[in-house]
Amino acid sequence: QVQLVESGGGLVQAGASLRLSCAASGRTFSSYTMGWFRQAPGKEREFVAANTWSRGSTHYAESVKGRFTISRDNAKNTVYLQMNSLKPEDTAIYYCAADSTLRWTLDVTGAHEYDSWGQGTQVTVSS
Repeated sequence: QVQLVESGGGLVQAGASLRLSCAASGRTFSSYTMGWFRQAPGKEREFVAANTWSRGSTHYAESVKGRFTISRDNAKNTVYLQMNSLKPEDTAIYYCAADSTLRWTLDVTGAHEYDSWGQGTQVTVSS
């Protein structure tokens, strides 16, 4: 498994931006599919965004498409989530996840596909 540490959460007003970071351990980070999920109080964990190692493709939940951007820096073993135009409904704990099994294809939106998780970082958006 991979050790993941998120940072960058905080309290912001609606319309503001935040950038989350997730630092990963391991020497083969470039071969990990990385994902971001979030969980709001009383709700199930939901997919936000993912970046695959196999094709370098990115995927987004419809609710964040056009506002959030996932990117990665393989030299720093870090994946980012740039969040713009934040809304109160974006309030949640945001989790970084990694699939380190080098699978060529997987359902990046499924939490069960990832074998490593960070501890989460709180994002609160006030109206």
